[in-house]
Amino acid sequence: MTSKATTPEQYIAEAPEERQAYLNQLRQVINTNLPEGFEEGMQYGMIGYYVPHSIYPDGYHCNTKEPLPFMSFASQKNSVNLYHSGIYAVPEIHDWFVAEFPKHSKRKLDMGKSCVRFKKMDDIPLELIGELCKKLTVNEWIEIYEKAIKK
Repeated sequence: MTSKATTPEQYIAEAPEERQAYLNQLRQVINTNLPEGFEEGMQYGMIGYYVPHSIYPDGYHCNTKEPLPFMSFASQKNSVNLYHSGIYAVPEIHDWFVAEFPKHSKRKLDMGKSCVRFKKMDDIPLELIGELCKKLTVNEWIEIYEKAIKK
């Protein structure tokens, strides 16, 4: 379910009313904890956080007109999904997140390669997500990304 919203505010306003407060809390936690240099905007029909062209002019290799994606979140039909490239690209971050999750949630971790799904809005582990946001700086993410695409 991608949105045609052009701003994060519009995206959240278009979400089901019962989710809006949770989406705003998630957005605030990310914006508060994400290292300097990442920008927030709409990317791929969801709220995205990325390395802007002003820092990384090459952009995303799949479409260089797009800034380099880092993380995002989306309100889907049955869940709120958080996507974090570091969980996918850095085994230590993945392992840390999997180990820490039970300390922050009473629910079973529902996770794909870079996607964490939250079916119960009141159980989104905001503190853990805040810690996750701090794990990589812009420069570290660019270095990891470049190593991966130049293989």
